[in-house]
Amino acid sequence: MADLWNACKANREELFEKVIALTHFPAAKGENIEALLSHCKIAEEFLGDGGDKALVTEFIATAEQTVRDCVRFLDVEDEVGLHADFLRRLVRRSTRKLRTKVFTTNYDLCFEYAARKGRYVIVDGFSHTTPQVFDSLYFSYDIVKRESSPDSHDFIPNVFHLYKLHGSVDWTKNKKSGEIEKDATSESPLLIYPRNTKYELSFEQPYLEMMSAFQTALRQPDTGLLILGFGFNDNHLAEPILSAINSNLHLKVVVCDPGLGPWEHKEQGVQDGNDAKNSYLSKLRYLIEHGDARLALISATFEQAVPLMPDIAAETDLEQHYERIRLMREAG
Repeated sequence: MADLWNACKANREELFEKVIALTHFPAAKGENIEALLSHCKIAEEFLGDGGDKALVTEFIATAEQTVRDCVRFLDVEDEVGLHADFLRRLVRRSTRKLRTKVFTTNYDLCFEYAARKGRYVIVDGFSHTTPQVFDSLYFSYDIVKRESSPDSHDFIPNVFHLYKLHGSVDWTKNKKSGEIEKDATSESPLLIYPRNTKYELSFEQPYLEMMSAFQTALRQPDTGLLILGFGFNDNHLAEPILSAINSNLHLKVVVCDPGLGPWEHKEQGVQDGNDAKNSYLSKLRYLIEHGDARLALISATFEQAVPLMPDIAAETDLEQHYERIRLMREAG
């Protein structure tokens, strides 16, 4: 959030300072672009038609464009080895089990690039046509390999479902057909921008389908939920997780958050970790301390957590072959 704050400020510093004053943004909220944009949307509703409202509207459009540019950072040559390692440990499972489901609030294409590197197949709700169009029906499809015999078919390995809960930089809406398509060059991608209206926006299409799948997955028996990089600050996601923990006795949850203990002022009796400051994490901590063995809190970043994940299968011959081909191409 602080990085986006600085980027928006550097883009139009004079306008940025004017908007801070117009929206009466409290300094106590710090450099939080989500809080600022929330104030801007409220100010936009209450400011009378005129120059002040026009300035706030202009800033919102400028800030959203800056956010789009900041999250569109990947190039073909960029290294996404950590994401590829994450998928390798998580996705490669028996085809007799349900496909792994990855839910992300990020807009970027890291998982798509990592899947290409590892030759994984993504089921993301989009068709296999050109242009690719979104339909939740595609989430119910799977991929099988058929040999020469028409009665012989097997589910292929390394397939996972990807749900982008807040949209993606390569989603766009076709104004003529009204369909949601994939377009990596779109100047107006479908994103839920950081502000306090995320809850309402998440119940519009296509986000509604993603949220519905998320809530359904949490209610399934014998389900494991691994949470990485989510601070439980979005109520529309934290509430379903807590509700599922309360009602689904077969749900196991691991939360990795670098802001957990040890606390800086623990010796003074002050608990200043995220599990003390965040109400949802506090409840998880309470349940753990009172014997709930389904839950675990781990103080770790994404980079620290991925190598600790169990690697249940060695690289296949096909994966080793693809890696040799990739290294050969890089060597020229």
